[in-house]
Amino acid sequence: MKRRAGEREKRMKKKKLLEELGKDRLPYMTPVDADFHQLWKSRYSKLIFRKSDTVPEELHQMVQEAFLTLREHDCFFQDLVRIKGKDFVTPVSRILIGNPGYTYKYLNTRLFTVPWPTVGYDIKYCSPQIHDVCKALIRLNDYLHIEAVKALQNLVETKEINDTTVIDGEQNFATSLAEKESISKDESSCCVQADNYISLKNRTSYNMTLLNYMDPLQMLYLKQEPYFGMGDMAVSWHHDENLVERSTVAVYSYSCEGSAMAESDEEILKGRDPAVWHVGLKVAWDIETPGLAMPLHQGDCYLMLDDLNMTHQHCVLAGFSPRFSSTHRVADCSRGTLEYIFGQCELALQNLQTDLDSMALSLKSLETAVIKQVEEIHNEVEFEWLRQFWFQGKRYLKCTDWWLKPIAKLEEFWRKMEIMTSLVLSEFRKEEQIEEQRAKTIRCFLLVLTERQRLRKEWTASDLSENLIHMMCINRLLPYTSLYFIKASARCLE
Repeated sequence: MKRRAGEREKRMKKKKLLEELGKDRLPYMTPVDADFHQLWKSRYSKLIFRKSDTVPEELHQMVQEAFLTLREHDCFFQDLVRIKGKDFVTPVSRILIGNPGYTYKYLNTRLFTVPWPTVGYDIKYCSPQIHDVCKALIRLNDYLHIEAVKALQNLVETKEINDTTVIDGEQNFATSLAEKESISKDESSCCVQADNYISLKNRTSYNMTLLNYMDPLQMLYLKQEPYFGMGDMAVSWHHDENLVERSTVAVYSYSCEGSAMAESDEEILKGRDPAVWHVGLKVAWDIETPGLAMPLHQGDCYLMLDDLNMTHQHCVLAGFSPRFSSTHRVADCSRGTLEYIFGQCELALQNLQTDLDSMALSLKSLETAVIKQVEEIHNEVEFEWLRQFWFQGKRYLKCTDWWLKPIAKLEEFWRKMEIMTSLVLSEFRKEEQIEEQRAKTIRCFLLVLTERQRLRKEWTASDLSENLIHMMCINRLLPYTSLYFIKASARCLE
């Protein structure tokens, strides 16, 4: 409900903004404009840019080879996302690489990490080349983490962060990292600095990177930027979703300059060069502040610090050449890790017991709160995990089979929860329960089951739509065996 309300609010704001603009376009600046740097410093100071010549050449080589290897192995995939109740295929192809067992959800689509090498995890990659890719990206991840810390320290020193709590915390964090000095002997001071250290570390320690690839010349259509007239957009205006609050986003950009015109031959009299990729920024829902369009060349990096992702929106403006990017983020995984969902399953299955003599299954409790909790977890496992995973199908097998075992374990949990649902229905047919309590439990139970039935119909309509199934199977993204799971679960409650 909150997500739908938020989407409605965004649509209303966009409609109002476009109505205010009419046929006019808002002004924006690029580095060729005289006031560009003043605008950047005054309104976009938490956007930090690093030119390619500041990045170690060895790292450039490793990362760029990794991008090309993923493309050669067909490891970039377009996602099917839901916007305003409709399904769309993204123009940008993506793959998520990061901590084992982590996921990232955007526009109602959950992506599952290809795990990068991590101590304590046995990860078998499909080829040595894919192992090298993941190794290169975790190396880039470590480098960008250090750069984020330096940038935060610089913001503190130049007093660009106005919140005094944030200033104190980031100063303590930066000092702790830079000098590794011992914490004050004063116990209260020790606790405060330790809390600040943990908070700032959590906001700069990237747990995944979302890799993007697009060749604009292969696209039949690209949406035009609507507010400033900036031209073709690869990614529309947005805030990055599901991140730790005020965490830094770091982006490494690699456009394959030379495979197409790197720059327009014609003199650009006004606005950005359409041949060059740019990141666009604007103050969210603001028509007073000019926008910013920053050109991106091979190996350039940029950081969005502190609350910039909350107060501003950004888009990606397409150039002429193919482009890769690695977008490192501190994803909010409070509900998006295997550890979390396994914990939920174990909690639900505590209400299931087996008779030692007959081996018959039964429920320990029929309390309304317990039944509701179990059935909500049941829905979460099915719609947030299993269907999301199998809908994307075999894409992960091109890199590793790491996810197959935990998904099989989740499927087994799901089957047990299906049995638990049947046991609840059986209990409702009995007469022993007090009528009032029985009616209350049934009402609560039916609410969850009604939601399950609605979601199954919604997923089935999407999963089994003729065009989509054909597209996914032709591209070998949907294993036909998973259709059994889709169809069988859709028949429940009919």
